[in-house]
Amino acid sequence: MAQRMASREEWLETRLALLEKEKAFNRERDALSAARRELPMVRVMEDYEFDTNDGRKSLAELFGDNTQLIVYHFMFGKDWEEGCPSCSYLADNFNGMDMHLNARDVSFWAISNGPLEKLNAYQKRLGWNFNWASTDGNSFGADFGVTFEGGEKANGKGYNYTDNVYGEEMPGLSVFVKLNDGGVAHTYSTYARGLDMLIGTYNFLDLTPMGRDEDDLDFTMAWIRRNDSYNE
Repeated sequence: MAQRMASREEWLETRLALLEKEKAFNRERDALSAARRELPMVRVMEDYEFDTNDGRKSLAELFGDNTQLIVYHFMFGKDWEEGCPSCSYLADNFNGMDMHLNARDVSFWAISNGPLEKLNAYQKRLGWNFNWASTDGNSFGADFGVTFEGGEKANGKGYNYTDNVYGEEMPGLSVFVKLNDGGVAHTYSTYARGLDMLIGTYNFLDLTPMGRDEDDLDFTMAWIRRNDSYNE
């Protein structure tokens, strides 16, 4: 912990200096968000279908009554017995979002390659209630840069817009919009540290004196456990 003791007056002086940096960061973040919204769209040509608890649904049907859709690509492979611990860490932030997103014309789904019955059991175990669908083996994960069969490139591309592949399943987030003709367009995807902003716990830890405190760990997120496993 790098902080030192100071008088209240010195603390206030340094806090006000930091406040100016925080305001500059927020302005830059707003500009980045605006640039993100100005990205062009790409029409989705594939007829993806997913297994859901309400039966088979197309990508367009996942929107429900909304015109925007956010998909979290949750790492849960076809033969896995459990979901990725890091994705599970993110997913602990998903409960309760639906009503607020729906109020802004947005639907949210997690989508994985694992079979629906395993997704349902895992969701029940960890106490989640967000929408979760199975690809049922379609190419959705590969096409949107998170599934790499055999650890090989998908569609000639690696993870996070690089040539690198780190495993058969990787995390990501993709955004779609419903077109006036009923079709769907892809507007945005992000991976790796681009997902950091989704993690409420990290954002809280960043406010504390010790922060994330991960520098001495074998790898980032090495401390994370599934929400039912911290006392094991």
